[in-house]
Amino acid sequence: MIGTIRSLFVELTGVVLLAAVMFMLLSGGNLLGNADESHSVIPSSLLSMNTIFLSILIEAMPFVLIGVLIAGMIQIFVTEDHIRRWMPKNRLMAVLMSCVLGGFFPACECGIVPIVRRLIAKGVPVYAGVGFLLTGPIINPIVILSTYMAFGNDANMAGLRMLLGFGVAIVVALIISLMFRGNQLKKSFPTESSPSCGVKLPFSERVEQMLRHSIDEFFDMSKYLILGAFLAAFVQTYVSSVWLMKLGEGLVLSTLIMMGLAFLLSLCSEADAFIAASFRNLFTPSALLGFLVYGPMLDLKNTIMMLAVFRTRFVLVLCVLITIVVFGAIMLIQPWE
Repeated sequence: MIGTIRSLFVELTGVVLLAAVMFMLLSGGNLLGNADESHSVIPSSLLSMNTIFLSILIEAMPFVLIGVLIAGMIQIFVTEDHIRRWMPKNRLMAVLMSCVLGGFFPACECGIVPIVRRLIAKGVPVYAGVGFLLTGPIINPIVILSTYMAFGNDANMAGLRMLLGFGVAIVVALIISLMFRGNQLKKSFPTESSPSCGVKLPFSERVEQMLRHSIDEFFDMSKYLILGAFLAAFVQTYVSSVWLMKLGEGLVLSTLIMMGLAFLLSLCSEADAFIAASFRNLFTPSALLGFLVYGPMLDLKNTIMMLAVFRTRFVLVLCVLITIVVFGAIMLIQPWE
């Protein structure tokens, strides 16, 4: 175990040093950031993109770490027999159970991906995995509390976000259950159990194996998170959100614009409510709700992570379903707003 921890420390130190070098280069070689900007050879837009990129990574990394640790625990301590005993045979009950369990995990949309991958590899049906994937980032207590506070202690917006998110997740998961068979994981990902997962191993060795799996999972998923964060930072820097908002006249267009912003901005679900609240004078509550429901379920960075884990056709169909169901749900609740 000591060797594993030492290896993790060395690898993380390398990542930190690489990030420091990148920051120095993009800040004109001045770590304190008080250099004369007129002498910097780096355009201000690139510096802005660098700041956004780092903020997205800093915001998402803790949740990815939580996700890979849980994924490591599932790999070592949860067997296929456990899954078969716990998972209801009835399709609807399996979806409901996965959606309810997702609400207890304080994970963002990128941190939930490695957990779902490991659960599906262990034998959880793909439709139940989708229910867990969609509810985890939107219904957990941290997200609901942040939404309540961001909208001036408005329980209505927080409640609508939770109920609409739960309903959308159930509908999408049930449709997925009718359309796809098999686990839909990429063939390159090993779905079999580790031969050393048995309970005969000492507890300390199982903990060491859990850490090893978590480390592998972390570096496997982080490269896709970094790519997604970079693309999201690029979009935030060079695509004018003001121009997009000018297009958002009327309920339909404003809802689509806010959903598009949620996808492109790739905000962490624990903080996106404060951004949505800043648009209250520009958009209707329905459009804001589209932003709050769609973003945690689907954004740029977690789409890239899903493409690395699942088959491309499955991810594309899932993206289309989420978009249609969320938009349809917003349209349906409009008369009762």
